Amino acid sequence: MSNRTEKLNSEFKRYIYDLLTKKVKDPRITEMFTILNVDCDRELSTARVYVSIYSTDVNRAAQTFSAICDSEPFIRQQISRLMHIRTVPEFRFILDESLAYSQKINEILNEILPKDNN
Repeated sequence: MSNRTEKLNSEFKRYIYDLLTKKVKDPRITEMFTILNVDCDRELSTARVYVSIYSTDVNRAAQTFSAICDSEPFIRQQISRLMHIRTVPEFRFILDESLAYSQKINEILNEILPKDNN
């Protein structure tokens, strides 16, 4: 990955989070979330945006993710204005469930490993 692409990924990450938290007024965004990473292709035609949603309510988390995905055209438009770059990639939001997965693994391990009596 080139240095320019890394810089753009970092900028996209910052702008996407700022826009979602400050400018997007979708009432379905009720849960806390973070943008973990942005990964652009070389041609800057598409970028995968990894989103982690912190919620115990599966339905509300799904609604939040759906609202984030639906805001993609607005985010592209705003980033085009803010960054003044020739091509703004199409953002593809991907739900990153690695945090929930690791929590589930920890729960399983805690059940099967013998308890320390000290």
